[in-house]
Amino acid sequence: MTAGGEAIRAVTVFCGATPGQGAGYVRAAAQLGRAVADAGLDLVYGGATIGLMGAVANAALRAGGTVTGVLPRSMLPHEIAHPGLTKLHLVPDMHARKALMSELGDAFVTLPGGLGTAEEFFEILTWSQLGLHHKPCVLLDTDGYYRPLLAFLDHTVREGFAASTDVARLLVCRRPEEVIAVLRASVHHG
Repeated sequence: MTAGGEAIRAVTVFCGATPGQGAGYVRAAAQLGRAVADAGLDLVYGGATIGLMGAVANAALRAGGTVTGVLPRSMLPHEIAHPGLTKLHLVPDMHARKALMSELGDAFVTLPGGLGTAEEFFEILTWSQLGLHHKPCVLLDTDGYYRPLLAFLDHTVREGFAASTDVARLLVCRRPEEVIAVLRASVHHG
């Protein structure tokens, strides 16, 4: 169950506004979007039509899913707003984007991405550490993309800067088809 004792209804996805170098990233994003929709869950994401963001949203929409985008007005020139979303929230800035995405989602999944995705990932993981939410946090390690990050997290524990229990809050999946099952298991065992 989530913090409020409710089942997962919506999944917030953090991911890149670019496709990355390998075709596997786009394919995994699309598979996740389809899996979220097929599971009857709503998808919440950054609102853009480009990169992995566009891939995850398009796949969920094609599968008949409900997709909510959250896009800062200042990013409109950079991240092309998706015209086919169920709902698009235009917010004042990145802080408002992250706050609303956190509020709308009952679980978080981080796909490959750059600095913005990393910042979103670490903030939501930190909020979990601080007890500000008790929602599942999944890292989708497509093609080993996050292997260096996972090594860094292990390093923070070994060096005494993070507790193993804090890092253990993170659920790691290697393939998109694992994510929904991991989320469901976390609800029943969390």
